[in-house]
Parts: sequence; structure tokens; C-alpha cells
Amino acid sequence: MIGGMNMQMDWNNLGFSYIKTPWRYIAKWKNGQWEKGELREENYLTIHEGSPALHYGQQCFEGLKAYRRKDGKINLFRADQNSRRLNQSARRLLMPMVPEPMFMEAIKKVVKANEEFVPPYGTGATLYLRPFLIGVGENIGVHPASEYLFVVFCTPVGAYFKGGLKPTNFIVSDYDRAAPNGTGAAKVGGNYAASLLPGTQAKESDYSDCVYLDPATHTKIEEVGAANFFGITKDNQFITPQSPSILPSITKYSLLQLAQERLGLKAVEGDIFIDQLDQFAEAGACGTAAVISPIGGIYYKNHLHVFYSETEVGPITKRLYDELTGIQFGETTAPKGWIQVVE
Repeated sequence: MIGGMNMQMDWNNLGFSYIKTPWRYIAKWKNGQWEKGELREENYLTIHEGSPALHYGQQCFEGLKAYRRKDGKINLFRADQNSRRLNQSARRLLMPMVPEPMFMEAIKKVVKANEEFVPPYGTGATLYLRPFLIGVGENIGVHPASEYLFVVFCTPVGAYFKGGLKPTNFIVSDYDRAAPNGTGAAKVGGNYAASLLPGTQAKESDYSDCVYLDPATHTKIEEVGAANFFGITKDNQFITPQSPSILPSITKYSLLQLAQERLGLKAVEGDIFIDQLDQFAEAGACGTAAVISPIGGIYYKNHLHVFYSETEVGPITKRLYDELTGIQFGETTAPKGWIQVVE
């Protein structure tokens, strides 16, 4: 029941958009410590007008999913890694750490309280969880907040890209996603705000999103929209960019391990020069929301470089996608520690 009305969900046709669910978790940090968190029904926050999150961008967030298994149980995928990454972002912005047991308890409480919104097995849909940490309280100077809120809410989502697993094209942007030695490795809102203009321009030119090059030399691929890049070379290497200004994607590191251990590829983090795309037989973008988005081609300097195909998914990309989603939905045995079951 939501708002006194029965809600009939069309699980097979969910988009990637906000749908209110009954419960979210909120905890407050004040006087140097975390107060006990609680589940609340209200989906609005009341914060002080001077909150540093509003003026100086002192905030960070995470994204992860809960997956309904065939036996009806619910899986979390490497949620402990989201906890650690949130704290890495928090350190960069001088925010308090959220202890991992507290993070995990919050995630599991929110999933359990909203269990009816975890989509059924077989629909491909998931319950998306958004933990975030914001600096609040009275403030006007440029300094860290005196109080903080840690919040977790959830919403059921379908595929991030409509049409499922099919290749799309991307265009190299003249804009930089992050500065050298900046906040590129932290999952902070400012990075995403800066991407809105180049991302919109790419879509207006009929590309899925833009490719960002390294800000120092503009010669190497760093990220693809809000996702990490990977390429499969013609001699069966799985390569992803390595840079201190790339967000450390949990999906990317999972694919690196699976590519090597289960597909027998050589897995490498290294430089990927934009003028050396010919080495790749396949390419893709990866992240929690999109999982894997196959890249048909990249447009750069008046030329569209096509990888495997603009219409068909490459065989290795497909195998990686099937392996990863099989683990997430409980169809395939997971490496040790990758899955937590919500009891």
C-alpha cells in the first residue's frame, strides 16, 4: 500500500527513475558521534539553509542493488565494497566515516522493510539502493560541517539503457570530467554536476554519452559518461584505464577478476590511448546502474571507430555480462565474499 492505494507494478517495464518506497534509513552525526539510525516513512529531508552540502558540495553517495533469486531470497552484491568506497569519498571531503557494520545494517534494514519492492526473479529488474552522506547544520564559511546525515533510500528499477544489452555509440568530449589530483576518484556530486553539460551535448548529437580523456594530456581514455571503460584486445586481454582521477568502480574490479579467473583472459589496468583503439576487438562501459553497456563505436576527430559491431554484442562482452549477472541473481557460484544474503 502506498498513499492508501494499491500499487500494481509492471516489473517488466520499469525504467531507471524514482519510485517512492515506504521506508528509508536516516542517522545523524552530531557532537562527534553517530546517533542511532532509524527507519522513517517521510521521503523529504529538512536541513538548515546554511548546510555545506548545499553551498560547498560537501556530500558523497553510493549506488548498489538488491537482487531477487529464483528461490525468493535476496542477494546484495559486494556491498562491503560500497561501504569502503563511501568512506574513501568521505575522507576526501573531511566527513565522518560511516562504520561498515552501520552501513551494512542500514542497507539490510532498508531492503527488508521494502521487500515487496524487490522485483521478482526473471524480470531483470532490481531494487536500487542510494546511500548518501551530506554535511548539514548552521554554516556560511568554507569549512567542514558541524553535523552530518547518512541516509539510505531505495527504488525499483529496470534496465539503465532501454532496449537491453545492445551496442551504442559514444563521442569524445572536449570537457574534462575531473582535474588532476582533484576529486575524480571520489563519488561526489560535483563530478556529476560537471558532466551534465557534455553529457547533454552528446545526447543531442545522438550519442549515448561522452568519453572523457585524461585532463593532463588529453591522450588517454579515463571514463565513459558516469561509467568505467573496458576493452577486449584482439589477443584476448581485458584492459581498463588506470588513473588517480578515475572512480574505482566495483563493477570494473569484479569484471577484471572474472575476465581472468573464469574467461582465461589477461586482465590489465593500464593506459588506453585514444589513438590506439585499433587494438580492441570489443569495448564497453561498466558500472552498477548500467552493469555493462557495449560500445559500438567511439567518435573522435571526425571519425567513428567501430569495435565489434554497431548492432551486435561481442561474444566476450556477452559472456562477461552473463557471468556477472548470473552471480548477482544467484544463478552462478560467486567468488568468496561477493554475495551477502538479506535474511
